[in-house]
Amino acid sequence: MVTSDDDDPLFRVAMNGVRRAPPPQHVGLPLPRPLPLPRQSQADALQVMQELLAEPDYELLESGDTLQYRAPGVQEGVLRRLRRGHYRMQKELDLHGHNRAQAREAVTEFLAWCRDRDLRGVRIIHGKGNGSPNSGPVLKTYLDGWLRKRKDVLAFCSARPVDGGTGAVYVLLRGAG
Repeated sequence: MVTSDDDDPLFRVAMNGVRRAPPPQHVGLPLPRPLPLPRQSQADALQVMQELLAEPDYELLESGDTLQYRAPGVQEGVLRRLRRGHYRMQKELDLHGHNRAQAREAVTEFLAWCRDRDLRGVRIIHGKGNGSPNSGPVLKTYLDGWLRKRKDVLAFCSARPVDGGTGAVYVLLRGAG
């Protein structure tokens, strides 16, 4: 049996003439770990977006139902004054005779035109659906959904009977500035 004292001289003889390797010229950095993917958050966001873009069920809204909406932060008194007709309607858009695609384009262009001119109160006539083959207000429901998604709409509600009643809406727009 060989002891550790016997190995030392043999090791030194074997290592005679061996030198240390020079240090490397570059340092290898470890690759960064990939960021975790928030798959559930992404799936939730996608589902919300799909729900927002989904077309409303126009059969749920009757011709006599009134519409009303106020954006977060808008006081109840603003909506109350709008319902009572206290705001001057500066322009109006009539959607009679439009199909859904034409109506959406007309509403988008109309609201952009109003924003460019800093108009704050407008009326949109969507009709009561009496002439609709579905016997219901198709455009009314779509308009409700479209207006709720717009950031420039502060509030809207069905018009007073003298201005079209449940066949029209008053829309209060955010100022341009």
